[in-house]
Amino acid sequence: MPTPPLSDELLTEAVTARREHGSVTAAALALGIPRTTLHSRLSEAAARGLDGSVPEPLPEGRTISGVSTLYDADGKVRAQWVKTKTEPDTLDIIREAVEALKEELPRISPTKGPEHVSGDLLNQYTITDSHFGMLAWQEETGTSYDLSIAEQLLLDWFSAAIAMSPPAHTAVLAQLGDLMHHDALESVTPTHKHVLDADSRLQKVIRVVIRVIRQVIAMLLEKHQHVHIVMASGNHDPASSAWLREMLAAMYEGEPRVSVDNSPSLYYAYEWGKTALFFHHGHRRGIRDVDAVFAGIFRAMFGRCTKAYAHVGHLHSNEVKSTNLMEVERHETLAAPDAHAAGGGWLSGRSAKVITYSKRGGEVSRITLSAEAVQGWREAAE
Repeated sequence: MPTPPLSDELLTEAVTARREHGSVTAAALALGIPRTTLHSRLSEAAARGLDGSVPEPLPEGRTISGVSTLYDADGKVRAQWVKTKTEPDTLDIIREAVEALKEELPRISPTKGPEHVSGDLLNQYTITDSHFGMLAWQEETGTSYDLSIAEQLLLDWFSAAIAMSPPAHTAVLAQLGDLMHHDALESVTPTHKHVLDADSRLQKVIRVVIRVIRQVIAMLLEKHQHVHIVMASGNHDPASSAWLREMLAAMYEGEPRVSVDNSPSLYYAYEWGKTALFFHHGHRRGIRDVDAVFAGIFRAMFGRCTKAYAHVGHLHSNEVKSTNLMEVERHETLAAPDAHAAGGGWLSGRSAKVITYSKRGGEVSRITLSAEAVQGWREAAE
């Protein structure tokens, strides 16, 4: 329920205390309330005209939007006009917007899956650091990359990967973070505000990302009986990954063949028989120490499984480390390097993998498709 508005009496008391005691600190002490609370009440009092700034207090539900004053030649006030506006309840507006979004958002109806699949197998389609919205100039970075290239490359990769992978019962769409290059209207990193090379407007990037992910899920549903979606939060897109998870969970809530991990945690897991699969972007913990975090967070699941595999991205390069707890793997990206990476000499390969797991035996096979191989696949298909 919305917080009820403060009474005129309470706000007038705040104004009087401030006037009598000479400072906000002294007035708050006298009233027995925190300074921040008194500040809030004084601001509300001013907005309603209860602090003496207007001749008469304003009706409930209206606030001051501006004041116009007419002065004479001697600088004395001759007239004053107070402009007011109706102040809607912010929480009510948010709730109405959320409900409207729920009503308008299309739900995906149940579909029938393929008949002949192996109940023992799971295909994990592992992609990371796609950086939709990033711009790379070939003369500067060695390879061009923009929003349209990113879209076509990812869809071509999934077309090839799905065709080559075995007929497994379940697919895990393991998107390990930084799907989007920037997370706000400004093309900067969310935490450190580093300026990024951006290709397009944020809303256009969002539109393309939603379109691509929906296409990928539809493709996976044609191949597999069940699709589990992991949209990990990255350091470039913590907010975008959050709304994408929630949007997908709402869209596919009527499709029993799709499950979405919409946990707000930075660490994700999926249990496949006796095989445990773990996912994290890699910006908080890397391959040297993320195993203990997974084992601690998912203690019960880890105890039930005899095989365990963890997957991270972030550094755009391949590396595998076997620990006493699990095998931890860092993955390359399909995306081209940006100017920062190219200038720093971080020239990793470009690839993504489909890793097939058995319920009892852990990993049984894998397919690694480079960006160049995907291009060859597309040209052969044409």
